[in-house]
Amino acid sequence: MTGQTPFAIVTGASTGIGLELARCCSKAGFDLLIAADEPAIEAAAVELRTGGRSVEAVQADLATEEGVNRLCEAAKGRPVDALLANAGRGLGHAFLEQNFPDVRKVIDTNVTGTLYLIHRIGNEMRRRNSGRILITGSIAGFTPGSFQAVYNASKAFLNSFSFALREEMRDSAVTVTCLMPGATETDFFRRADLLDTKVGAAEKDDAGEVAQIGFDAMMSGEGDVVSGWKNKVMSAAANVVPSGVLASQHRKMAEPGSANS
Repeated sequence: MTGQTPFAIVTGASTGIGLELARCCSKAGFDLLIAADEPAIEAAAVELRTGGRSVEAVQADLATEEGVNRLCEAAKGRPVDALLANAGRGLGHAFLEQNFPDVRKVIDTNVTGTLYLIHRIGNEMRRRNSGRILITGSIAGFTPGSFQAVYNASKAFLNSFSFALREEMRDSAVTVTCLMPGATETDFFRRADLLDTKVGAAEKDDAGEVAQIGFDAMMSGEGDVVSGWKNKVMSAAANVVPSGVLASQHRKMAEPGSANS
């Protein structure tokens, strides 16, 4: 950490896990730069400032290079002690029934934009030989996601990428942690049009608890953490169950209308 007040960037921080991660940072004494692609990010900043920390908000589309550049410029050259790359987007229904611009948005948000942001901030951390990176992956990345095919694949990418980047940074003081939550009580399922599915209707983990687990893992320098014992069991099972079986099981949870079956 730097000698001054530690500084964290949190993306996807307007609601859900991202907002809770920002709260964790604030409680731990970090000044904050938070970002999301919706006006609610300003309300989140107002709330977070009540904790006494400096909080700046940027409304930007982090699926684009322009949006990521805008976020980085808002840091005004201040060294970033922690990057919590949480911005993500879901998409339900069968792949061939989805509008391709929506498909592209998921990939650009979850993968391309996330990697560009990590590349920019990570290089600055490497030059200083100091910093922490938290990537929000998902246990969805362990399972072929029938009726969430692109989303699950994007999270598989992030899970894999985080382990690779961590190994590349092994001889530095920069840590890389992957938070892999399961279904969490956020706006994700409404935005992904999954409310009529079993997974959308099922009981979910608390976003605050998930975020605290991820934040603590980041601060401890852990490589990865799966939140919740049920999710730990599911992720372990995914390593031994054939992919075809996993895809069939996922269909039962994510197929439109499955909430009523």
